[in-house]
Amino acid sequence: MGKKRYTFEDLVRVMEDLRKRCPWDRDQTHESLKKYLIEEAYEVIDAIDSKDDERLKEELGDLLLQPVFHAQIAKERGAFDIHEVVDLLVRKLIERHPHVFGDAKPEDVLRNWERKKMEKRESVLEGIPKHLPALMRSQKLQDKASQVGFDFTHIDQVFKKIEEEMEELKESIRKGDRENLQHEIGDILTAVVELARFLGVDAEEALQKANDRFVRRFQYMERRAKELGKKLENMTLEEMDYLWNEAKRVLEGYEG
Repeated sequence: MGKKRYTFEDLVRVMEDLRKRCPWDRDQTHESLKKYLIEEAYEVIDAIDSKDDERLKEELGDLLLQPVFHAQIAKERGAFDIHEVVDLLVRKLIERHPHVFGDAKPEDVLRNWERKKMEKRESVLEGIPKHLPALMRSQKLQDKASQVGFDFTHIDQVFKKIEEEMEELKESIRKGDRENLQHEIGDILTAVVELARFLGVDAEEALQKANDRFVRRFQYMERRAKELGKKLENMTLEEMDYLWNEAKRVLEGYEG
C-alpha cells in the first residue's frame, strides 16, 4: 500500500483482506479470539507500568485490532460492522456526559447515571463480567453490595471475619475434609478482599505488585546462588531464606 500514514479506514480494509486471504485469520471466531483480547489488554497495562511510550503505542495498536477483528466477523454474519460500533460508542459518550454536551450540572451526572443503571437491572450485581480476574471481580461485587448497605461498618469487623474464616479452614484441615478446603480458602480470600476494599486498596493491583516483588527477590536469589557457586535446589531452606531476606534488604531496603 505504501502510504505515508495509514488511517483507521486502512485498518478496516486490511482486516477485510486478511479475512479473505489469510487462512489463520479466516478460521478465527469470536470464541477463538477471546483469549487474545484479554492478553492484549494486559500487555497494554504492562506497557503503561513500564512508562515506555513506544511500547504503549504498539500495544494499543494490538488491542485496537481486536474490536476491528470482531466487528469484521460480525459484519460477515450480517450482524453489525465497525462503523455501527463507533456510532453506538459516540452516542453513548454524548448521552453519558450531559454536563459536557448539554446543560446538566456535573454533580448530578453520576447520581443520575447510577440510578438509570439500577432501573434496568434486577440485581445490583448485574453487569460485572464473570471473566474478570478473581480478585478484581470480588472487589467489584463487594462494592456493588455495599451500595445497598451490605457492608462492614468498622475495620475490627473485617479482621474478625478473617479470623473466623481462618478457624473454619483449620477445622477442615483437622477433620481431613479436603473437599471443603477450596471453599474455605475462597472465603478467606474474599474476606481479605473485603479488608483491602475497606482500606481503599485495590486488591488486584496489590497482588500484582506483590507478584512483581516476588519475581525480583527470587531472581536476586538465583543470581546470588550462582555467584556463590551453588544452585537453589541444592541449598537448604535456611540458606534460601537468608538469600530471600538479603534480597528484601538490598532491593527494597527492608531490615530484619
